[in-house]
Amino acid sequence: MTRTAIIAGAGRLPAAVARALNAPMVCALEGFVPDGVAVDLVFRVERLVPFFRALQDAGVTTVTFAGAVQRPRLDPALFDAATAQLVPRLLAAMAQGDDATLRAVIALFGEAGFAVAGTAQIAPALVPGAGVLCGAVGPQDQADATRAAAIVAALGAVDVGQGCVVAQGLCLAVEALPGTDAMLAGVAGMPAALRPIGARGLFYKAPKPGQDMRVDLPALGPETVARVAKAGLGGIVWQAGGVICLDLPEMIRAATDAGLFLWAR
Repeated sequence: MTRTAIIAGAGRLPAAVARALNAPMVCALEGFVPDGVAVDLVFRVERLVPFFRALQDAGVTTVTFAGAVQRPRLDPALFDAATAQLVPRLLAAMAQGDDATLRAVIALFGEAGFAVAGTAQIAPALVPGAGVLCGAVGPQDQADATRAAAIVAALGAVDVGQGCVVAQGLCLAVEALPGTDAMLAGVAGMPAALRPIGARGLFYKAPKPGQDMRVDLPALGPETVARVAKAGLGGIVWQAGGVICLDLPEMIRAATDAGLFLWAR
């Protein structure tokens, strides 16, 4: 018998992924509790090797990562002897940025004998394919989306962010460490004099260039739609097949009510 473990962070995504699996083992990084799903095991990075053994003892053969986490503060006093040998490797990866850290984590799980599956593989309904899901996309929106895609690719290449806001070719905001919500709040509070006259613009989201699509896919949800509407934008565009949409029917309903377009580009 094989079993999949969800390596869970905060938010609703772990529960959505759990619904697509048969009796998964839900494991949460300490300090990051998922919403709407019971946690079977809480672990710490300092005890990574014992955690691997616990997964093996539970019959886990595949792991998938879901949910939001931030870099944990490591306590040297908590390292076991086996995990301590991994510290130089982990610290070197963390010094290179989030992408390098995630690659190192995936490699460690692989070396422990686990297959790593992405959300698109386990729950494909959460990662929509190409299409305009609601609203109308005009020529200016298409041009803004092209511009936004180039900006996000440039940001991602230096491991900065996965989103931006563009209106009539002008970049109004880019996503950085504070995240999407902070960026959209900044746009909502932006003086009208800084925005192109008569343009609503769009919010664009995409994975980083060369990103391992099994982990850390960007995510959107109904709350994103509400924040985009409050920011006075015309719609949301994302890279088809590369962005998780939580509760897509509700996203479509909310966007339609707000007069926004949703486009998996």
